[in-house]
Amino acid sequence: MPPIYTLHDLQQSYNGRRVLAIDRLDIGRGEVLALVGPSGSGKSTLLRLLNFLEQPSGGALTFDGEPVTPRLALAQRRRVTTVFQRPALLHRSVAANIGYGQTLRGIKPDNDELAAWLDRLGLSHLARQSAPKLSAGEAQRVALARALILRPDVLLLDEPSANLDPYNIGLIERLVAEAHSETGMTVVWVTHDIFQARRVAGRVAFLLEGRLVEVADAAKFFTAPATPQAAAFLRGELVYS
Repeated sequence: MPPIYTLHDLQQSYNGRRVLAIDRLDIGRGEVLALVGPSGSGKSTLLRLLNFLEQPSGGALTFDGEPVTPRLALAQRRRVTTVFQRPALLHRSVAANIGYGQTLRGIKPDNDELAAWLDRLGLSHLARQSAPKLSAGEAQRVALARALILRPDVLLLDEPSANLDPYNIGLIERLVAEAHSETGMTVVWVTHDIFQARRVAGRVAFLLEGRLVEVADAAKFFTAPATPQAAAFLRGELVYS
């Protein structure tokens, strides 16, 4: 089966400064890929390209066999959903926030489905509360549910559990794992936590100074990295993001 994304000689520059240069990367359908690397390595830039928020400065990016250009159809773009480190919640109820993405797409949120998600989140008792009053962990759970209820083909995660307590980290990881098992969606997870990457990912891509240094199965990457740069990163000799 062909990959969901293909990147070939992909480059991104800002104000003449190249921040990303990837010779080749295929992202498989249904895989969970962790993007790791120190601060400034290009992880979030790559995620913005995968979510079509930016156009690359050079090279080729394809999504499901179709070149990614400004003319990429809205229906294709909607197959990809992102959860960011800092969730942007509306001044509406928790339930309304979860169903907001469906409303934007002309889908009337189903009350039973919303109730099921609130139960999975452990937030049923807060369904009518204003979302901005939630704790950081609760807010991130709502943002994740708002993405997952759309049943995307691709879920992009930009450090969604950074700075959260262990309970919320575990809950977010479980929700993503369950959704991946249920739908077979592709997950690309940017994380600064190598222990989290080891828990959640089937494969790891290691970025350094905007370049893709190593891609390997998670077990191999963490036990026998193929490059000295990856080995140094795992020993904590490179600064984390």
